[in-house]
Amino acid sequence: MTASHKTDLWYVSPWDYYPEVTKDFNFAPKIKIHDVTLREGEQQAGIVYNKHDKLAIAKQLAKLGVDRIEAGMPAVSQEDEDAVKAIVDANLGPEIFSFCRCMVGDIEKSHKAGCKGVVLEIACNPIFVEKAYGKTLEWAKKAAIEATIAAKELGLYTAFFTIDGTRTEINGLLDTVDEIQTNGHMDSFVCADTFGCVHPQSVVPIIKKIKARFKQPVEAHMHMHFGLGAANTLAALTAGASVAHVSVSGIGEGSGNTPLEDVVMSLKCMYGQELKMKTEHLVETSRLICKMTNNHQLPSNRPIVGEKIFAVESGIGVMFITNARKNGFENLLYSWNPKLAGQDGLYFVMGKKSGTATVENWLNDIGKTATKDQMNEILAMVKEKAIAEKRLISMDEFKTYVKKVLGK
Repeated sequence: MTASHKTDLWYVSPWDYYPEVTKDFNFAPKIKIHDVTLREGEQQAGIVYNKHDKLAIAKQLAKLGVDRIEAGMPAVSQEDEDAVKAIVDANLGPEIFSFCRCMVGDIEKSHKAGCKGVVLEIACNPIFVEKAYGKTLEWAKKAAIEATIAAKELGLYTAFFTIDGTRTEINGLLDTVDEIQTNGHMDSFVCADTFGCVHPQSVVPIIKKIKARFKQPVEAHMHMHFGLGAANTLAALTAGASVAHVSVSGIGEGSGNTPLEDVVMSLKCMYGQELKMKTEHLVETSRLICKMTNNHQLPSNRPIVGEKIFAVESGIGVMFITNARKNGFENLLYSWNPKLAGQDGLYFVMGKKSGTATVENWLNDIGKTATKDQMNEILAMVKEKAIAEKRLISMDEFKTYVKKVLGK
């Protein structure tokens, strides 16, 4: 642990750093961020990237500082194969991986595109193999062994990914993976929570059990069906997983993948983990991805990157901030400094919940002063309009109210 709960850039709970809290943490010496925005992010319904989009996003991910980019599935189409190759040829810095079924043809296309490694997927849950694939577990094991051997022979780093891993009885899962890695090959094991149905308290002991069984590194691939993707990924990392699979702003199929920014900022501020990520580019990265996805709209209060998370409407909030600023301690009012993620900072908006402190601040912005009674009169107009139209008030509207009151 190299950081503190309170620095110039964040102010989080001291509880996060208590020895009784951190004593059982087993973080890897180096944690890698494996971004799946270009592959699984595109699986979100309605999202389509072309080759130009993928290359632009990959360049931004490299600027952000991710360790790995999962550039896509070359087997999907010629355009996808060309996009993966273009990203490889750009030599951006991060390791370029592709995602493959346990099929030799998929692996050969990834090798041809120049990928550093492959994430090889197949189900090892007997129920899923039988009911979804219409096959047997023996078929799945045979396909995985053949595919992992092919990947090894082509010199590809092989991350073995078990679809629906977390709904598989753990001992059966580990026995199956052990057979595959013994008779085939595995450079790392991806613990995949395909249906987002584990909780952090189950993740920790299971990751420890996986690490005790295999010498290979463990990677965490979590989903957001219950909103716990980031929490589960962080739990896995505390237990010794060394790679976090994430997507920018959590885009992905169904409820989405683990949001990159949630994991990275939490590791930095609440767990004191050093990453090479340039967090000041988080907001611009998220907004680029949204632009490239037909202007996909994130909630305005989306953690870390939401456009209005530093907008303050409530009168008491404005009072707190104003007083804290006067006393030289503005970061008392947020858990991390806006500039840490590339946000502009706290600002005041006007609406139903505003008070005279907001009116006074806005008056200062336009070079006006007013008495207490006048400010209350202006505020009454603000609230009436905001309630009637269920929205915030613009500066132009505010100026109109000021003119009406001060011009009397």
